[in-house]
Amino acid sequence: MEIRPATTGDAEAIERIRIRGWQVAYRHVFPPEELDKLQLDWSRWLEWFTDLPAGFAAFVAEDEDGMLGWVTVGPSGIPERYGELHGLYVDPDRWGSGAGRALLQRAETVIAETWDEAILWTLEDNPRTRRFYEAAGWRTDGMTGTFDRLGVIAPVVRYTKRLSSSTSRS
Repeated sequence: MEIRPATTGDAEAIERIRIRGWQVAYRHVFPPEELDKLQLDWSRWLEWFTDLPAGFAAFVAEDEDGMLGWVTVGPSGIPERYGELHGLYVDPDRWGSGAGRALLQRAETVIAETWDEAILWTLEDNPRTRRFYEAAGWRTDGMTGTFDRLGVIAPVVRYTKRLSSSTSRS
């Protein structure tokens, strides 16, 4: 397996994995009929990769069979304090392959180059993903919110992880 920076040529595969991930992982949260109607639209990824916002990075995991998953990282809403893991998806057919762990390690390494702490948000009712992050040392910090999508207002929880023992960056 190789982890490499994402490019505009990855946009369609990234969007396919995102949509398939939603359709498989979130059927108990969002209406299945709405998930089944999700349309592929990789133009947003093309635009994002073409003009990557400052401080953001995206990586893909691939093997001889193609793309396994992807991750995006960058500043949080409190950029002077946290870096954020904005998204991590692995094709549901490849769950358990180690791609998620490899992508998470790359994300943490990249975030740690700028920030001592990282955050991520995930659906509260997302047990598989929550176990994955907790096994990697991420912990909830009590912050909660909501995610309004497909006619559902779903609760979300914030996770944090200290990535460095340093107290300040030079």
